[in-house]
Amino acid sequence: MRLLCVTAHPDDEAASFGGSLRLYHDRGVETAVLCLTPGQAASNRGTARSDHELSAIRRQELAASCTLLGVDRHRVLDYSDGKLHRLDLYHVVQDVTRYLREFRPHVVLTFGPEGAVTGHTDHSMASIFATLAFEWAGRNNRYPDHFTQGLQPHRPQKLYYATANFTLPDRPPIAPPPTTAIIRIEDYVDTKVAAFQAHTTQSPVFPWVIPAILARGREEHFHLAATSEPRQIKMETDLFEGVHDD
Repeated sequence: MRLLCVTAHPDDEAASFGGSLRLYHDRGVETAVLCLTPGQAASNRGTARSDHELSAIRRQELAASCTLLGVDRHRVLDYSDGKLHRLDLYHVVQDVTRYLREFRPHVVLTFGPEGAVTGHTDHSMASIFATLAFEWAGRNNRYPDHFTQGLQPHRPQKLYYATANFTLPDRPPIAPPPTTAIIRIEDYVDTKVAAFQAHTTQSPVFPWVIPAILARGREEHFHLAATSEPRQIKMETDLFEGVHDD
């Protein structure tokens, strides 16, 4: 079984998905993270003197975080942090679709179109790109040039949006997707925090992010957004419920 997480920035994989990534790794699932930007526009920049230096540092931080989370493979694309809403949709979805056809995940995780609890526009666009790639990766009329390069259509079986049972009053108003799956991650909270702390350039936000993770750390919430086979919504405790191997 294979699980792909599509994110916008380094540190998203830990803060929003870290417990589930490590849990499913320990269950023998092959996991991957596709990050759309290297986070070069972050307000917190560590010792970086330029966007180029920050990109390099944050790529290293992501690699360290993925090691802690047991992520088998990760890739960072070179799109501009903070500007995903200004990019050509067809082109970005092509890159995400290519990765789906390469890795061939059974389950895909990403943000909801509201942009998660922070309402970040990059999170919103990661949702849009990943959702279209989920739908298009299995179609032979979408990006057919991939098939001349040895790739084949691939249909993931389930798409989940990360969601939450709270909002942040000091952030833009959001309408979060309803929770349809609750994953218990109490055994992985320390690992999730350690993975987030691997992003040392972001240490100025540790004093409020880490207590928030610890306060709500026993669970990660998801919304089942799409499935390859029609089904009725029900509460789940396993993202791979109903998933069959290739």
